[in-house]
Amino acid sequence: MNREQLEQKQIPVYLVAVIGAALAGLLAPQVAPGLGALVTPAIAVLMYAMFLQIPFLQLRQGLANRRFIAALLIANFVLIPLLVWGLTRGLNDRPALLIGALLVLLTPCIDYVVVFTHIGKGDARLTLAATPILLLLQLVLLPLYLALIPSGDAAVAISIGPFVEAFLLLIVAPLLLAVLTCTGARRSRLIGRWNDGWAWMPVPAMAAVLIVVIGSQIAFVAQEIEQLLPVVPVYLGFMLLAPVVGALTAWAFRLPATTARAVTFSSATRNSLVVLPLAFALPEDIRALAAAAVITQTLIELVFELIYIRVIPALVWRSR
Repeated sequence: MNREQLEQKQIPVYLVAVIGAALAGLLAPQVAPGLGALVTPAIAVLMYAMFLQIPFLQLRQGLANRRFIAALLIANFVLIPLLVWGLTRGLNDRPALLIGALLVLLTPCIDYVVVFTHIGKGDARLTLAATPILLLLQLVLLPLYLALIPSGDAAVAISIGPFVEAFLLLIVAPLLLAVLTCTGARRSRLIGRWNDGWAWMPVPAMAAVLIVVIGSQIAFVAQEIEQLLPVVPVYLGFMLLAPVVGALTAWAFRLPATTARAVTFSSATRNSLVVLPLAFALPEDIRALAAAAVITQTLIELVFELIYIRVIPALVWRSR
């Protein structure tokens, strides 16, 4: 199997990883602590593998499409937060669920969204080029959203220290290593081979993250399913409405079909795996349930992504 064939089969790979991890976590819950210890390292490896795929030296060319960037940013950081605010009003009396939902729904995906955009006949290259700005803005704006949206008992005092630590370990370190690797690959044949070898890694790394995350959390999710039920309609509402927000934003900016689909996928796909360590950094009385809320969103989103890759190409400017 070559790399292209692996990428074409990544959705079945992810489904097998999810189903296998869920079965293992439910049938052998004693593996959860061991898998949980691997969550942060696995995500760091995934981020390094994903960052290596970003054409850092070509970012200016990718970001030169100002209408695409404007539509992407307005959809993800203005309209989607308004949608999330409206959808989560009913969770104000459930702080753990509210904070978990806000963490995951307010952060646009920067990893497998590229995969689904490509399969869904969107411009995955533009999505990949926009990843750094999406990442930077969500890290800057997320604390602001968390300060403004919760109210009353749902307002939680969140320590900034663990967030900074997670940011440094999961984002800054892998990003710097990726930039150094890409720079060195132009000068060293050995580093170039290393870089080429890592081109195979995003799919296995994503599968590994799904295994450790779901395997370590699924037993708790099943145990607390009654407490998690109120957040499920929020996620379903988001998965139905967020693509509409993205498509309408793309229509307002008169984007062509492939670019409009990229905005649509980005609007609907969230950064669940990367924000999970942030959920673990919450105060002790809410962290477990908030993390379970994040995992619940992941499971729902993966199902909807399989729908999106069929529906979005058919509806987002088929007539054009």
